Amino acid sequence: MTSLTFAKCYDPTGTQHGVPTFPWRLAPDGYATRRQLRARGLRPGGQPVAAQVLRPRYRRGPLVAYLYRVDRAKPVRPMTPGRRAALDKANRARRTCPQCRTDAGYVIPTSLGTCVPCAYPDPAPAIPRGVPDHGQAQHPPR
Repeated sequence: MTSLTFAKCYDPTGTQHGVPTFPWRLAPDGYATRRQLRARGLRPGGQPVAAQVLRPRYRRGPLVAYLYRVDRAKPVRPMTPGRRAALDKANRARRTCPQCRTDAGYVIPTSLGTCVPCAYPDPAPAIPRGVPDHGQAQHPPR
């Protein structure tokens, strides 16, 4: 028994959707998504979308993944020293806090705009480990 959603997602000729359309996980061999191509060391190389897969969702529009022909894909361009330097510089800028000018070791969240210690400064002085704090309330004796 074929469900209605499967029927809407199955259009191998492309008459309904404009490109050949297949249900999720049922694309024929010879097609791959961008991520699948990248995992094989390939890129679409300027070719148009050859097909698509649809995944129906409850109360929402379907998820769409575009497929490209594997036989037309080209190899990924090699990383040149100039591109590597540009990427390193861009990533370094994303890790540098604009307030304290230090490398945070992670990409600064755009929601904060600064590193976490600058965004949430600790108002109380830190107590070194191993030093007992006698100012804290003690549990009453039983």
